[in-house]
Amino acid sequence: MAEAIAFDIAVELITKLSSFAVSQIGLWWNVKDDLDDLGTTVSTIKAVILDAEEKSMTNNLITVWLEALKDALYDADDLLDDFSTETLRKDLMGGKKLMKEVRLFFSSSNQFAYGLKIGRKIKAIKARLASIESKANTFGFMVRDRPLETSFMTKKRQQTHSFVPKDKIIGRDNDKATLQKLVLEFESEENVYIIPIVGFGGLGKTALAQFVYSDEMVKTHFELMMWVCVSDVFDVKLIVENIIKSATGQAPDQNLEIDQLQKQLREKIGGKKYLLVLDDIWNDERENWISLKELLIGGAKGSRIIVTTRSFKVAKITSKCQPHVLKGLSDYDGWSLFKEIAFEQRYADSTDSAFVEIGQQILERCGGVPLVIRTIASTLSYKETEKEWCSFKDNELARISQNEGNILPTLKLSYDHLPAHLKHCFAYCRLYPKDYIIDVQTLVQFWVAQGFVKQSNETRSLQETGFGYFKELVERSFFQEVIKERHLNMTCKMHDLMHDLAEFVAGKESGIVDSNSSASEVDEKCRHMSINDDSLIPLFKGKKLRTLLQFSNEGYQDKRDEIWHFIISNYRCLRVLKLDYFEFTTIPLSIHKLKHLRYLDLSGNNLKILPKSICKIQNLQVLKLDYCDSLKELLKKIEKLVNLTHLTCYGCDDLTHMPRGIGKLTSLEELTKFVVDTDGSHDGADLSELSGLNNLRGQLRIENLRFVKNAKEKFKIPILKGKQHLGSLILEWNGDNDDDDNKLLEDLQPHPNLKKLHIYGWGGDAKFPSWLSLLTNLVDITILGPNKFKYLPSVAQLPCLQDLTIRDCSELEYMEDNSPKGSQGEPESFFPSLKYLHLENCRNMKSWWRTTKPIDDSNEDDTTVMGTSTMAFPCLSTLWMENCPLTSMPLYPSVDDHLRLVNTSSRPLKQTIRMNMNAKTPSSSTSSLPLSKLKSFHVKNMKDLDTPMLDEYLQHLSSLKTLTIDGCTKVDLEGIQWEPLKNLSYLEIIFIPKLVSLPIGLQHLVELKTLEIRDCSGLRSLFPVFQHLTSLEEFLISDCKELELSAPRFQIFQDHTSLRSLWLAEIPKCWQLPEWIQHLTNLQELHLWNLPNLTSLPDEMRCLINLQLLNIYGVPQLEDRCRKDIGADWHKIAHISCIQL
Repeated sequence: MAEAIAFDIAVELITKLSSFAVSQIGLWWNVKDDLDDLGTTVSTIKAVILDAEEKSMTNNLITVWLEALKDALYDADDLLDDFSTETLRKDLMGGKKLMKEVRLFFSSSNQFAYGLKIGRKIKAIKARLASIESKANTFGFMVRDRPLETSFMTKKRQQTHSFVPKDKIIGRDNDKATLQKLVLEFESEENVYIIPIVGFGGLGKTALAQFVYSDEMVKTHFELMMWVCVSDVFDVKLIVENIIKSATGQAPDQNLEIDQLQKQLREKIGGKKYLLVLDDIWNDERENWISLKELLIGGAKGSRIIVTTRSFKVAKITSKCQPHVLKGLSDYDGWSLFKEIAFEQRYADSTDSAFVEIGQQILERCGGVPLVIRTIASTLSYKETEKEWCSFKDNELARISQNEGNILPTLKLSYDHLPAHLKHCFAYCRLYPKDYIIDVQTLVQFWVAQGFVKQSNETRSLQETGFGYFKELVERSFFQEVIKERHLNMTCKMHDLMHDLAEFVAGKESGIVDSNSSASEVDEKCRHMSINDDSLIPLFKGKKLRTLLQFSNEGYQDKRDEIWHFIISNYRCLRVLKLDYFEFTTIPLSIHKLKHLRYLDLSGNNLKILPKSICKIQNLQVLKLDYCDSLKELLKKIEKLVNLTHLTCYGCDDLTHMPRGIGKLTSLEELTKFVVDTDGSHDGADLSELSGLNNLRGQLRIENLRFVKNAKEKFKIPILKGKQHLGSLILEWNGDNDDDDNKLLEDLQPHPNLKKLHIYGWGGDAKFPSWLSLLTNLVDITILGPNKFKYLPSVAQLPCLQDLTIRDCSELEYMEDNSPKGSQGEPESFFPSLKYLHLENCRNMKSWWRTTKPIDDSNEDDTTVMGTSTMAFPCLSTLWMENCPLTSMPLYPSVDDHLRLVNTSSRPLKQTIRMNMNAKTPSSSTSSLPLSKLKSFHVKNMKDLDTPMLDEYLQHLSSLKTLTIDGCTKVDLEGIQWEPLKNLSYLEIIFIPKLVSLPIGLQHLVELKTLEIRDCSGLRSLFPVFQHLTSLEEFLISDCKELELSAPRFQIFQDHTSLRSLWLAEIPKCWQLPEWIQHLTNLQELHLWNLPNLTSLPDEMRCLINLQLLNIYGVPQLEDRCRKDIGADWHKIAHISCIQL
C-alpha cells in the first residue's frame, strides 16, 4: 500500500508546492527558495516511485524505503497544510479589518520568528527527503511516468446504467436443492436441526444461504426468519442481541444483562418453527457454542439453523449431521460467470477464439472460486486488446501460487491494477468493522476529507467525483450488496475476503482498536484508526493520526472531558473525527487546535450550544449534528467556515433559527434544514439568504415558513429556482397563516430538476401556484393541510410522477379543472408513471374533475358517465382513499398491491370492476379482469355497499391475500361466495352487525392463517365452521357481547393443530374457557383480556404443553388465582415459561 499512497501524496504535494498560495507563503516568511527545493526533490523521487512499486514485490529493502518515503511525504503534507491554513486565516481577517491579535501575529518581529520556525521545519523535511533520494540511487530505479489511466477516465462504458449488481448466482442450483431438502423435508429427531455449510473463503457460502433463505417456499414454511452475521468475535450476548434484533426489527436495550436477554429470546422463538442463519462462524470452542445452542433449542419441531463456516472443526462442534461441503464452480459454470462479467460490454469478443482461449487459461487459475472469478473478470473487462489479456496472464497471474483457502494473492492482482487514487480509497475501507453496513455518502466524504479525490471536472463537485470512484470499485467487484434507499442514500458492504485484502494492503497505515492488546499493537506512525471502545483512545500514543472513527455503542460519560483533552492534545493532524453518539454535553473551546479537520461528526450528542471556536477550523468541509435534539442554535459566525460543503442537522427539532451569514457559504452542497426565526428575537438569518446557495444537493427542509413577514415585497431574487441540483424539497408552514402565504409559495418556485416536493400546512387562498405542473421531473408529491386551496394545477401529465399524496385538504373540491373528455388525450399521457395514490380527509372533493352539474348517483351503473370508461390510471399499484366522498374519478383496474377504501363512495369501485377491458388503456393487452392481481383489500364504512355488491367485487379478486371488512352495516357475510378467495391468508371482520355465526363458506379458505373478529354485537357462535379452519395459526375475537364460546356439542379438533395464538377479549358471556381448548396442542400464546365473568382456568390447561405465553389483563379474579406458587390455579399453568398478569 505504501507505494500507491506515496505516489498519490507526491502528486498532491507537487500540486500544492506549485500553487500561488504556497508561493505567497514563501515570500511572506522568506522560505520560497526552500519550498522550491522541496518541490524539486519531491518531483525527482516521484519519477521513480512506479519502478520502486514493481520492484518492492520481490525486495523487502525497497518496501522499507517506500514506508520511510511515505512517512516523510505525509509530514511534508501536514506542514504545507499548516501554511495554507494560516494563509486562509489571514485572508479571512482581511486588510483593514485585521483584529488586534492578528496584527500582532503578522508584525515584523512575529513574522520573522514564525519564518525561522517554519524554515527549520522545511529544512528538516528537505534533509529527510534528500536522504531518501540518495538511498534510491543505490537501488538503481528507472524513471517512469504513470501511464494514462484511460481505463478509469475514458473507458468504453459510456452508456449510463445501474451499477448496482443483481444477485445472480450461477452454478448453485444443485446445492440449493440439497439444502432445501434438508430445510423443508428432512425428518429430524431434534426440534431444532442444525445444518452446517463448509467451504473456504469466496466460494459463496453466504450467497448460497441467502439463495435458500429468500426462496418463497422457505419463507412460507417458517413462522420466524432470522439472519445474524457472527464473524470473528463469538460473543454470546452480542449474538443474542442480534438474533432478537433480526426477529423483532428492533435492537434490545443495551443495558440488559444476558439473563434478561435470554428470556426475551425464549419468548420470541419459543414454540415457533423458525429458520436462523448464523453466518461466518469462526469459534471452535465447544463450550462457547453450547452456551448459545442451549438458548436456541426452544423452537417448534421443524426449526432449522444454518451455519456457514470455513472450518470443518466448527461444523463438527455445531452439528451432528454431515456438513454440506461447498465446492468450486464447474468449468462450465465458471466460464458462464467469467464471460458474463469480462465481456459485459463487448459481446462480440466472447466468441472470438483468441479471447476465449486466453480467458479459459486465466479461468483455470481461479480455482472455481466465484469471488476470484468475479474480481479477475472485472479487471479484464477494462482491458480491451488481446495483448493486454496475454500480458496479464503471462506476467501478473503467472507469479501467483494459488493455494486452496488462500486466495488473497489472486484478489490482490485486481487491486494492483487499480489506479493509484482508487487503491488509496479501497485500503481506507479497512477501518470499517467486518460485515458493517457502509453509508456510501459518508465514505465518499471521508475520501474527500483525506484528499484522495481529485478534481477532474470543474462542473462536478468533489463529492460527485468521489461517487464516481465508488461506482468504479463496485464495477470491479470490490463492494457488494449495494442498496439504493428511497430517500436518496445508498449503502453497501464488503465481502470479508475483500476486507482481509484491504487490511493487507493498508498495512501499518491504518488499524482497528477493539481491545487493550490491539491498542498497544498499533504502529505509532499509524495514520487512520477506528475504535469500538472509546475508553481505549488514550492507550494509543501515536501523534500522526489523520482519521479517528468510533463505532462504539457503549459510553463512558465520566471520562468524556479527559478523552476530548487527549484527542486535542495528541491528534493535531486529524482530518476526520467521528464521535457521534458519544454522550457528551459540551465541547472544549480548544477544539480549534484541530485546524486540519475536514470532517467532524458530533451527531446524537446532548449538546445545547456549540463553541464558537469551531468557526476557526476553516478547513472544515463536513459538520454533522444530526439528532442533537437539545441544540438550540448553530454557530453565530458560521460564514467563516468558507470550505463547508455539508451541514446536516436531521432531528434537531429544538433549533430556533439559522445564523446570519449562512448565505455566504456558497460551497454548501448539503443543508438538511433551514429554520425561519420565529419572532426575530434571535437575529436569525432571513429566508433570502438561501438564494445564493445554488450548489445545494440532496434534501432541503424549510421550517416555520408561517413566520416569514412581508413576503410581497421581500424577495427580489428567486430563492429556490436556481438550485438545479436539489433533489428533495420540504416546505413546512404548520400553524396560523396569513395573506403573505399566497405570495410566499409563489416565490418558492423550485428548479424543474426537483424530484420530490412535500408541502405541509400552506394556508394560502383558493389558488395554488401554477408552477407545480412545470416540475416535469417530479417523482413524489405530498401536500398536507390544513389549507384553503380548492384545486391543484394539473399534474396528470407529469411523466415521472410515481407517488401522489393529498391529506387534510378540507377545501379541495377537484383535482382537474377540465372535464375528462377535454383532458384525457392519449391514455399514455394520463399519469403515465403513477404507482401510489393516497387521498385522505378531503371531505369537500366529490369529483376528480370540475363539473357544473351534480353527479347523478342513480346512474351509477353506467360506466360511461363522465367519460370514465376510457379514463383510467395506467399503472397504479396502490390506492388509499379515506374520508373523500369521490363519486367520479379515474378508474383503477391495474391496482395490484393495496386498495384501501374508507368512508367513500362505492361508485368508482363498481365502475372499475365492470369497466370494459377493451377500452384503450395500457392494461387492455392483458386478458385479466380488473383488480384480479390485487393482494390486499381494506374496505370500511362504505355505507352503500351491500352483500350482492361485495360478492360481485370479491369474485374478481382471485389473487387476494389480505381482506378487511369494517363497518359495512348492510353486508351479510353469509351471502358471500368465498370459494374464489382460495389464496386468502388474512381475514379481518369488524363491526358487521348482521354477522350471527361464522359464514359456512369460510371453510373453503384453505390458506387462511389469521382470522380477527371485532365488535360484532350479533355474533353468537363460532360453530360449526371454526373447527374446519385447519390452516388457522392466529385467531382473535374481541368485543362480541352475545358470543357463546362453548360448542353446542363436543367437537372433534384433532386436525386443529396449527393454531399458535389465541386472543379472547371483551366477551361478557365467557364464564369459563371452552372445553375444546384442550385440543389446541400447538398453542404457544393465549391472551385473556377484559373477561369480567371468567373466574377460573380449567384443568385442561395442562394439556397445552407448547404454551409459552399466558397473558391475563383485566380479569381480577383470575389474576389472583394465577399467582405464582400460591394461586388456586397455579398448578395448572406452572409449566408455562412466561406468565404476564
